[in-house]
Amino acid sequence: MSIVTITPELNYGDVYLVPQKTVVDSRKECDTSVQFGPRRFTMPVYASNMKSVINEATCRHFASRGWFYTMHRFNVDPVAFCRRMHDEGLFASISIGVNDDTYAQLDELRAASVKPEYITLDIANAWCVKAERMIGHVKKLFPDSFLIGGNIATPEAARDLESWGCDAIKAGIAGGRVCITKNKTGFHRPMVSTTLDCAAAVKVPVIADGGISEHGDIAKALACGAAMVMAGSLFAGYDESAGGLIEIDGKHYKEYFGSASEHNKGAYVNVEGKKILVPYKGSIEKLLVELQEDLQSSISYAGGRDVSALKGTPMVRV
Repeated sequence: MSIVTITPELNYGDVYLVPQKTVVDSRKECDTSVQFGPRRFTMPVYASNMKSVINEATCRHFASRGWFYTMHRFNVDPVAFCRRMHDEGLFASISIGVNDDTYAQLDELRAASVKPEYITLDIANAWCVKAERMIGHVKKLFPDSFLIGGNIATPEAARDLESWGCDAIKAGIAGGRVCITKNKTGFHRPMVSTTLDCAAAVKVPVIADGGISEHGDIAKALACGAAMVMAGSLFAGYDESAGGLIEIDGKHYKEYFGSASEHNKGAYVNVEGKKILVPYKGSIEKLLVELQEDLQSSISYAGGRDVSALKGTPMVRV
């Protein structure tokens, strides 16, 4: 009879970062920019590629301000999308799956001589043979595109995706606010432990995806070794967010739902997501400014001048 070992693991709310000696005269001096693939971006955080968070207008808004983005893969014509972004002098970043329709879309991109700068393989568990086949196919057709593979949650999976050819790896399973995978299947890993393990296992950048509830969680993810952070609910509820606007008893809300929800799928089949209403918050510009200011403060507390100072910052368990 085998014995199961249960290992205690940590989430963002379980830890805090330990303040270091500040070396800048003002936190405004701190540089929040990050090199990610072929481009440098204003911040190491971006909105989840979910239909209720981003649409083409959202992508354009982020790209024009120097923020990274990834367009979702649901009912999107990647050729038309990439062309419109390129026509406006913006980079193209798309999401793909692993089924036959994706192979057809990639063939269409190749035939049209359209090359997205960033491609994200976006499936529930990318540690699978279908993902391995798709990663090889993408690298053959688009060797110059920066390929992000996800999602995974273990160092073994991260090492496999790196060996298969991914240029970056997205870590995190069932950590999102509208994800109910952990409730429906029993599978999940807390994000601090996931990010620490996966970032230590590979040389390529790791994106910490899910579980961000406070602005300071971004700094915690970076301290754990993440190169980028993806967040969903953080970017929901704004004018530029993709969810529909709803009025209830005089108060306004925007829809926010998971990619594996019935609302996104259009049918109750293999549902592992839900829909919630997020209070309407107005323009997203104030959020972008506040996120950058807060990260500048985090860098100053870490004793540095740029984002690199956060990596390896001492943490304490609450």
